[in-house]
Amino acid sequence: MSKLLNSFWRAVMYCLHPRVIALSVLPLIIMAVVSLGLGYFYWEAAISAVRTQLESFAMLDATVRWLEGLGLSNLRLVLAPVILLFLAIPVIVIVSLLFVAVFMTPTMVALVAGRRFPGLERKKGGSLLASVFWSLGSTVLAAIALVLSIPLWLVPPLILILPPLIWGWLTYRVMSYDALSDHASSEERRQIFKEHRGSLLAIGIISGYLGAAPSIIWASGAMFVALAPVLVPVAIWVYTLVFAFSSLWFAHYTLEALEQLRKTNAVVAHINIAQAAPQSIADRVDRKPDSPPDATPGLLLPGAQP
Repeated sequence: MSKLLNSFWRAVMYCLHPRVIALSVLPLIIMAVVSLGLGYFYWEAAISAVRTQLESFAMLDATVRWLEGLGLSNLRLVLAPVILLFLAIPVIVIVSLLFVAVFMTPTMVALVAGRRFPGLERKKGGSLLASVFWSLGSTVLAAIALVLSIPLWLVPPLILILPPLIWGWLTYRVMSYDALSDHASSEERRQIFKEHRGSLLAIGIISGYLGAAPSIIWASGAMFVALAPVLVPVAIWVYTLVFAFSSLWFAHYTLEALEQLRKTNAVVAHINIAQAAPQSIADRVDRKPDSPPDATPGLLLPGAQP
C-alpha cells in the first residue's frame, strides 16, 4: 500500500512539470482537430442515420410519442444527438489512451527514470512494434467486453462499475507494458506482472474511475447539445490529463518495482554463489586422486629406476 501511495503522490507532482503539461497539448490538438473535422462533415448525416434507426423500432417510437404527449415536445430532436454523443464516448476514451501511450508515455517514463532512477539499466525488453500490437490487442478485447456489457448498463449500479473496470483493465495493460518496455527484460516484465498484478490492476481501476470524471461534461452535453463543439475538446483534454497522470503513476510504480526486483535477484545470486562455493571445493577434493605421502611428483628416489 505504501508503494501505491508513494507512486501516486509522485505522479501528482509530476503532472505539474512543464514538460508534462506541454506534452498534453499535442494529443489534445490532434484529437480536437480530427473530432471537429468529422463533426463538421458528418454530423448531420450521422444524426439522420440515428433518427432513422430510432424510427425503425416501433416500441421506441411509441415511447417517444408518449413522452412527447406528456409535454416533452423536443425529445425527438434532442434524443438523436444525445445518443450520438454517448456513442462517441468509448471511441474518444480509447483513442485518447492510445495517443497518450504513443506520444507521451515514452517521454514521461524517460523523465521519471532520469530523475529517480538514473542508474537503472535499460535492457530493451520491448519494442515499438510489440507495444503497438500489445495495445491494439488489449483494445480489441476491451472493446468486445464493453459491447457485451452494454445491456447490463440498464441495471443502475452496474453502469457505475462495469465501464470503469473495463477502462481500468485496458489502462493497466497498455500503461504497464509501455512503462517497462525500455528498461526491463522480457523475463523481468513477466515477473513484475505476476508479482504486482493486484497493485497494477488497482492503479488501472482507480485511473478508470478518474477517467469517468468527464461524464459530468457529457451530462451537460446531454442537456446542452448545442455546446458539443466546445464540450468535446474539453472532454478530450480531461481524458488526456487523466491518462497522462495514469502513465506517470505506472512509471513510478513499475520502475521502483524493477529496481527492487534487481536488488533482490542480486542478493539471491550472491547467496547462491556463497552456498555453492563450499560444495564445489568439497567436490574437487573428493575427485583428487590419492598420492603417497612421502613421494614428490617428478622426483626420483635414490636407487630407483627411471
